[in-house]
Amino acid sequence: MVQIVPQATALIIERLGRYEKTFEPGLHWLIPFIDKVRAGVDLREQVVSFPPQPVITSDNLVVSIDTVIYFQVTEPKSAVYEIANYISGIEQLTVTTLRNVVGSMDLEQTLTSRDQINGQLRGVLDEATGRWGVRVNRVELKSIDPPASVQGAMEQQMRAERDRRATILTAEGVKQSAILTAEGEKQSQILKAEGDAQAAILTAEGEARAILQVFGAIHEGNPDPKLLAYQYLQMLPEIANGSSSKLWVVPTEFTAALGSIAKGFGGTPGTPGIPAEPSDDDDSGSGVSAAVRAALGKSGLQDPGEALAEARRQAQAATADATSSGTRSGAPFERGVERGQRPAGEQPPAPPAPTQPRTLGTDDEGTPPPPQQ
Repeated sequence: MVQIVPQATALIIERLGRYEKTFEPGLHWLIPFIDKVRAGVDLREQVVSFPPQPVITSDNLVVSIDTVIYFQVTEPKSAVYEIANYISGIEQLTVTTLRNVVGSMDLEQTLTSRDQINGQLRGVLDEATGRWGVRVNRVELKSIDPPASVQGAMEQQMRAERDRRATILTAEGVKQSAILTAEGEKQSQILKAEGDAQAAILTAEGEARAILQVFGAIHEGNPDPKLLAYQYLQMLPEIANGSSSKLWVVPTEFTAALGSIAKGFGGTPGTPGIPAEPSDDDDSGSGVSAAVRAALGKSGLQDPGEALAEARRQAQAATADATSSGTRSGAPFERGVERGQRPAGEQPPAPPAPTQPRTLGTDDEGTPPPPQQ
């Protein structure tokens, strides 16, 4: 007689076999043997997962699709009396609607249009289940599995696509690198060329200034042909100094240069290859004055024996000068001091006779020695 209905549940009551009322959650009274509970309906939102269903796409490929339906009973009376099993009805309606929707798409569209398929399924199911007292809240596709052969082809296609993208990116990177490298080399060559040009200009200016200074110094010094001939002879070994030199051609000016050198170092005028000695009155000759030739004539070296005898003679004269200077100084002579500086038994020599002072570098007669030729 007493019936308690839990929350979110509805009871369908029949009286004498006919629908009487729907009990809401709470406490209710029943008439024994007259009122009867037909069914209890869960009013909560339910989730039903259907097994994979084979679906053929527009490009004749069979794919397996899993669906999940979220629904809720809004009218318990319609859910009990309008359809025998609303869950089975929802499943079959989902399969047929899914085949209609996916059948108009190819495989690629099916894989990339999940939201579109979900929206179409929900609209069709909500419209069909409305009279059943059921509201479809959401439809989701769990998985879309193409055949194994198609999966292998898709993997190969994806791999090829990724390889193509990687190749394109690599080529673009190489292109950018080559462009940047070429641009850097271009700028480097431009800067190097500018630097070389400036260096060449500065070098040329320096050489020009050096040439002008050397040329001016040569003209101010007024060199004679002998100096030029000597410099010319110094340059001849440098001309022949080379590992690849097999033949050395003697210039025609070589004889004249040797003649000028021999003449400068005291050669005999008139000898073949040596020009004749110009007279003192000849100003158009070599341009060397008589005083310069006299100085060059006296530049010969002295004999070693004569130089040694001359040095000894000058040493003796210096000793005599020192002794004479000490005698004329007026200091008394002390025998004791001299005796202490000699060995025992040796007699000191007699003091030298006073002599006249003379100038250092002169002979006994007081005249300077003759110059050595």
